[in-house]
Amino acid sequence: MKALVVVGHPAADSFNHALAEAVWAAWTSAGCDVVFHDLYAEGFDPLLSASEARGGSTADETVAAHIAELRACDLLAVVHPNCWGAPPAMVKGWIDRVFAPEAAYTFAKGDSGEAIGLLRARAALILNTGNTEADREENHFGDPLDQIWRRCILDFCGVKHVSRALFGVVATSSPDDRRAWLEQAGKMARDMWEQARS
Repeated sequence: MKALVVVGHPAADSFNHALAEAVWAAWTSAGCDVVFHDLYAEGFDPLLSASEARGGSTADETVAAHIAELRACDLLAVVHPNCWGAPPAMVKGWIDRVFAPEAAYTFAKGDSGEAIGLLRARAALILNTGNTEADREENHFGDPLDQIWRRCILDFCGVKHVSRALFGVVATSSPDDRRAWLEQAGKMARDMWEQARS
């Protein structure tokens, strides 16, 4: 089984990186062939080209490689902080360039405009960190990251099974909190692998 893990946080020692490594460890120990990308460390270029914005194929070899890895994976994990209810700019640029038309989705012929998801991924795991209390994030803001990932991106591209967790408040968390969250992330990854292979 092929898996893709992507982390988008500028600090290499961030809790986001620890979460991504917990997922990587869980899937690697399960025997998955895991590709791991740290977008900031690798210097991924998030700027959508004019041609890409018009639906053209990318001329960037790195982006083309990311597209191929996304299309090949059975399991996908993306880890990033909540930035104003959205992914940070680096991750948003990765989405814009890698979840590309005719790669991640296409449209039905005719006037319906119905999207057809092209990804083969059986499941996706989205892990986010934040500094807003969970009740306020859900009740006041409506948890926009859940809508973005679950409905606007993954369902649109054909990934029907999505597990997501928002960990916080990170700024005031204790070592025990973070240990428990890492255990939760590893368990979510293991459970997803079990479901995907059955």
